[in-house]
Amino acid sequence: MPSFDQYAMESEEPAWQVPATGAARFTWEYDDGRDRLLALYQKGKDKQWDGQRRIDWELEVDPYDPLGTPDEAMSLYGTRHWARMTEKDRGELRRHYASWQFSQFLHGEQGAMICAARIVESAPDLDAKFYSATQTMDEARHAEIYGRFLHEKIGLLYPINDSLQSLLGDTLRDSRWDMPYLGMQVLIEGLALAAFGMIRDTTDKPLPKQILAYVMQDEARHVAFGRMALRDYYRQLTDAELREREEFVVEGCYLMRDRLRGVEVLENFGIPKAEAEACSEQSEFLALFRKLLFSRIVPCVKDIGLWGPRLQRAYVDMGVLEMGDSDLDLLMSQDEEIAEKLDAARFAAEERERVAEVRDAIEAGRGTDVIEAGRGTDG
Repeated sequence: MPSFDQYAMESEEPAWQVPATGAARFTWEYDDGRDRLLALYQKGKDKQWDGQRRIDWELEVDPYDPLGTPDEAMSLYGTRHWARMTEKDRGELRRHYASWQFSQFLHGEQGAMICAARIVESAPDLDAKFYSATQTMDEARHAEIYGRFLHEKIGLLYPINDSLQSLLGDTLRDSRWDMPYLGMQVLIEGLALAAFGMIRDTTDKPLPKQILAYVMQDEARHVAFGRMALRDYYRQLTDAELREREEFVVEGCYLMRDRLRGVEVLENFGIPKAEAEACSEQSEFLALFRKLLFSRIVPCVKDIGLWGPRLQRAYVDMGVLEMGDSDLDLLMSQDEEIAEKLDAARFAAEERERVAEVRDAIEAGRGTDVIEAGRGTDG
C-alpha cells in the first residue's frame, strides 16, 4: 500500500526539495589516510548486514501496543481526556504515539542518508569519503527497516515533524563541509541514539528491540566517525569560527527540546494545540525523556571541542550540563555488545530448535521402523 494512504494526517507536500550549496571536492591523494578512520571504514565494510535476513519479521506485533508503552508515558495520562478514554481509545493512542516516534526515526534516517552522501561529496579527505560511503548504505538500510515496520506492523505513518525538518534544512543548506557532520552526526543522530536506547532498554516487544539494537550497533560507528573527523578539524578553527558552530548547536538543541513532543498526535485526537502543548509540558515522564535525549549529544559536543561559555550556559538552562562528563566510548561499546548478545541468544535458540526438530524426526523415524518391523512379523 502506498505510504500516502497510511499517513495519519496530510503532508503539506509529497516531496521536499532543499537547495544545496557548497563544493564537491576531489582529492588526488589516495594513500595518506588517517589510520583511525581507515580502521573504522574497514569495520563499516565488515559489519554490513541485510535487514530482510537479520531481523525476524515473522514476529507478531500488536499495533495497539507495539512497544509495551506504560500508561504513565502517555502525555494525556492523569488528565480529564485520559479519564474519558476507553481501553480501545488508549490502544489507538499508543498506536499513534509509536507511529509518530518511528515515523520521525524513518524521516531522520532518510535525512542521515542524504547527509552522509553530502559528506562523500564535500569532505576534503579520502578516508572520510570512504567511511561516509559505508554510512550512506547503513542509513539506507535503517530507512528500509523503519519503513517496513511502520507499513507492515503498525499500518500508520506521520509526516516529518516541523522541528526535525527545520534542523535538517539548516544542516543541508549550509555550504561549509563540516556542517552535515555537526547537524546530523552530532545533533540529530545523537538525539535519535538516545531515543532508540531508551525504547530498546524498556520495551518487552522482541521485534522493535531487535530493530533498535541492530540500528544502534551501526550508529555507534557513525558517532565515532563524526567525533574523529570534527575533533581533528575543529582544532584548526579560530575562536570566531568555533563560536559560530556553537551557536548552531545551541539553536538546534533548543529547537529539538522544545518542539519534539508529539503534539501532532494529540491534535489528531481532537485536542487543541495549546492544550496539547500544556499536556506535554506537564508530563513528568516526558520531561525526563526530553532531558535524557541529550545524554549522547552533550558529551559528544564537549569531546569535539565546542564547549564555550554560551554553550555551557544553554546546557545549564536545559539541566543537562552534567551529561558532558558521560563516558561516550562506554555507551558506544555497550550498544555494540547488546546487539551481539541479542544475536547470540537468538541464534542459540534457533540452534536448539533445529536440534529438537532433528531429534523429533529421528524418533518419529524409529517409531515407523518398529511399526514396519511388526507388520513384517505378522506377515
